[in-house]
Amino acid sequence: MSEYPDVAPADIPVVILCGGMGTRLREASEQLPKGLVDIGGRPVLWHIMKTYSHFGFRRFVLCLGYKGDMIKEYFVDHRARMNDFTLRMRGSHELEFHTNVAEEDWEITFAETGLTSATGARIARVGQYLDAPRFALTYGDGIGAVDLAATLAAHTASGKLGTLTGVHPAGRYGEMVLEGDAVTAFNEKQSQTGYVNGGFFFFEREFVDRYLDADAVEEMLEHAPLQKLARDGQLGVHRHEGFWMGMDTFRDWKELNSLWDAGQAEWKVWSD
Repeated sequence: MSEYPDVAPADIPVVILCGGMGTRLREASEQLPKGLVDIGGRPVLWHIMKTYSHFGFRRFVLCLGYKGDMIKEYFVDHRARMNDFTLRMRGSHELEFHTNVAEEDWEITFAETGLTSATGARIARVGQYLDAPRFALTYGDGIGAVDLAATLAAHTASGKLGTLTGVHPAGRYGEMVLEGDAVTAFNEKQSQTGYVNGGFFFFEREFVDRYLDADAVEEMLEHAPLQKLARDGQLGVHRHEGFWMGMDTFRDWKELNSLWDAGQAEWKVWSD
């Protein structure tokens, strides 16, 4: 039995690493931070948060870096985008809202974690906002139809300090089936047979204090911290066999938007 207590999803902070510049997405992002690059007219960050929200998570801690002010403005202005209102130009410019469309009961903490800080330092720098025994963590550019309830249950049962989600990303190229010198079939992109780290982590709070350093600005989470955690026998994996995709390039962005437009967005686990 795990030595760690159960914590309800609504009480678990979800840390999202969204400080990246998205340099390989410039055709799509122009001057946007990567987290605001859109899929179907909504930021990829919104898609990630909707996935967590579907499973009962509502507290988010955003690790900001490049153009973090734009991410703040997006959410601060969210109510105005969703509702009808009147603005009186004289006086205090207070908005009078005529509708009350409240999409989600989200609590979002915006944390400036450095312009070029590596992922390990970013997580350490939001330690003050991780006030529960456990926290979730994900990247701001990976989306998938991940069963977060099952991942959390596996982590809790494991008794380990950390659990990551193992995924099969799709290969970049189609595969030919050959018989002698003849091509008998040409398959579309196939998923890799091995697993890679797809993010969607769960950690016990003590992981931050024992394995991360806020001053180690060049230390990636995936390097020394996770490697040491694995050597210590404290890193588990939850295998995800379904859809997962990282939005790393302009090609990825086009593919994700095509899937959304065609109604084939497998990661859309929430209902409208």
